Amino acid sequence: MPAARVEYVAPWWVVWLHSVPHLGLRLQPVDSTFSPRDESYRESLLFLGLVAAVCLGLHLILLTAYLVCVCCCRQDDAVQAKRRSSCCVTWTAVVAGLICCAAVGVGFYGNSETNDGVYQLIYSLDNANHTFSGIDTLVSGTTQKMKVELEQHLARLSEIFAARGDYIQTLKFMQQMAGNILGQLSGFPEWGEVTAELTKLSDQTGYVEYYRWLSYLLLFILDLVLCFIACLGLAKRSRCLLALMLCCGLLALLLSWTSLAADTATAVATSDFCVAPDTFILNITEGQIRTEVTRYYLYCSQSLSSPFQQALTIFQRSLTTMQIQVVGLLQFAVPLFPTAEKDLLGIQLLLNSSESSLHQLTAMLDCRGLHKDYLDALTGICYDGIEGLLYLGLFSLLAALAFSTVICAGPRAWKHLTTRDRDYDDIDDDDPFNPQARRIAAHNPPRGQLRSFCSYSSGLGSQTSLQPPAQTISNAPVSEYMNQAVLFGGNPRYENVPLIGRGSPPPTYSPSMRATYLSVADEHLRHYGNEFPA
Repeated sequence: MPAARVEYVAPWWVVWLHSVPHLGLRLQPVDSTFSPRDESYRESLLFLGLVAAVCLGLHLILLTAYLVCVCCCRQDDAVQAKRRSSCCVTWTAVVAGLICCAAVGVGFYGNSETNDGVYQLIYSLDNANHTFSGIDTLVSGTTQKMKVELEQHLARLSEIFAARGDYIQTLKFMQQMAGNILGQLSGFPEWGEVTAELTKLSDQTGYVEYYRWLSYLLLFILDLVLCFIACLGLAKRSRCLLALMLCCGLLALLLSWTSLAADTATAVATSDFCVAPDTFILNITEGQIRTEVTRYYLYCSQSLSSPFQQALTIFQRSLTTMQIQVVGLLQFAVPLFPTAEKDLLGIQLLLNSSESSLHQLTAMLDCRGLHKDYLDALTGICYDGIEGLLYLGLFSLLAALAFSTVICAGPRAWKHLTTRDRDYDDIDDDDPFNPQARRIAAHNPPRGQLRSFCSYSSGLGSQTSLQPPAQTISNAPVSEYMNQAVLFGGNPRYENVPLIGRGSPPPTYSPSMRATYLSVADEHLRHYGNEFPA
């Protein structure tokens, strides 16, 4: 008798997903029983995808409204608003980056779980296929031996024992036993169609799973790249990178909602199957396999007897009877008919081989092996597979939230960069304290107007006598002082004109302020020029 069945219990998330309302395109209720061939059931799954599409539309409408409000609003206090905007953009980018990294981590885990569950299903299907193919091979091989090889041996022995009626009766009895074996073998189900269907299902599942896993992997990489572009654009203050990030962020948002729709429909459909898998398999195999055979393998209970037990018993008894008859002929007939020994030994080898095939067939027909494969397949698809789909759905939601945050922060960052560039444009290009002028001077110094420190040492004899030139105070106009300050990047070590009162002017000022500064500078230069003549 088979061992007690290990009960399959659907996990709580399967029951929860199965309880999701199933509605058709006309909002009529649909039976939640898993029936992929039913058009109304397929419409209910399509309806779930349309719900996700509607959520995407509402999401885009809210984003558009927010962006319009941000772009059209005016700020009263420019300085305080700029500080608040900069701080807000920075923290928004940090939060969006953390959410994106968390989403990718959750997605990697969910993708791995789903992949493990699907490949456990494929492995179980392959094992069941191997069992069914082995049963067909043993049955066909034994049938071939009984029909062809045994008949040939019996025909030759009938010619040899033609003069002995008792031996001919023994041969006819053996032929009758062989007929009983063939009759029992013909009663075994043929698994050829089942094997072909399982092979097709396994190949299609592996093909789809490979591209599903690869697609999600590319989506994870895309999300990480977009997150990096957003951070780089804010760090470099690059409007080009920000524009690229906004465009690709919309694409990532669309992909996130699309993946959420696909994951939801797949998870609900798989849960509908996992709630009552036995019922679906009984319905789909009806007409191909006897119901008692299907139930025997699905439930594998001690209360259910094997549908093959009677056939296997008759097979075993017939083989034993034939072996006894062959031993008797070898003992009594061979001394009288030496030429019959070869055929009798051949029949004995054939029966021994058939007995070995009988033991293998008995083990393969036992429900425990196939039932274990069935439970492994359910565990892979209903536990790991659906759990991974739930994590992938969470990834899609977190990714949509992260990129929505980035898109909302994009216009504020753009306005902040535009205001910053406009403030620099109001400053005179000759201003030594203009950051842009200092950057330009640092990259393109006019070396023709400089006297480097090394030039003073060109006429000296040795390095020990190298002395820096004495600093002189010049009555050069302020414009020359301004030019030298620009050339040296505002570094006071190289300025040969003392600063006014040793106090530096403000770092940025308007042209009107610069005019006031020049007038004061002329007065101080006249004063210093009288005290320190050139």
